[in-house]
Amino acid sequence: MSIPEERRQARRIGEADAGVLAPHSGQGRSIRHMVESTALAPRQLEEQRLIHREESAREQADAFREIRTRLLAIGGAQNFVTLVAPISPGSGGSFVARNLAAAFAFDEAKTALLVDCNFRHPVQHKALNVDPVRGGLVDFLEHPALGIENIVYGTGVARLRLVPAGHVREMRSEYFISFRMRAMLDSLRCRYPDRYLFLDGPAVKGSPDARIAADLADFVVLVAGYGRDTPAAISAAAAAFDPNKLAGVVLNQP
Repeated sequence: MSIPEERRQARRIGEADAGVLAPHSGQGRSIRHMVESTALAPRQLEEQRLIHREESAREQADAFREIRTRLLAIGGAQNFVTLVAPISPGSGGSFVARNLAAAFAFDEAKTALLVDCNFRHPVQHKALNVDPVRGGLVDFLEHPALGIENIVYGTGVARLRLVPAGHVREMRSEYFISFRMRAMLDSLRCRYPDRYLFLDGPAVKGSPDARIAADLADFVVLVAGYGRDTPAAISAAAAAFDPNKLAGVVLNQP
């Protein structure tokens, strides 16, 4: 997968706090219950570097829709979990993960849940203007009595929700291999058949965390920084993942 440079510097797009997901009630009803208390205007979305449906973001939106189409083609009829991981820090993995989730949320028959698993550099709550007052992923993994529903936040974008990283005190790879992590993702995925999960993962270079996190996902999308990651680095990173899971590489202008 490749997104031309000019598509990648997308305009901004922000998110505000909204409601929590409704109890399980089947496909369709779950979507109707996902009402945003504060829906953001296109200008606000552009300020936060998020795609939207208006003409001013058409090129960027189409680029992410193309990736969505490819994932759906290989994913079949079932919803799935996608890990988005940059090859090196600063390559724009969080930007791609955020907008890919937004592209899935464009479809009125689908919902998207973005989970910030980039514990070294968690940015999604800031990018989406979400105040994680109830905690996030790490808080739930350490204190499961918190409840999954309390770490899912609205974003101001229809059908798009966020699980922020939470209060990360130290980076622990054990989070990715813990029973709680796997059980939580299974619960988030299975609760609604129309929900697609996107994990904003750590960089491939520098640690094994991205490869470990890949075990939690059905597909892996790598993000290469234009002018930052060499063809050799891209090939080496791709070779580190199960070829049956590797969906492609997005070329991003950081």
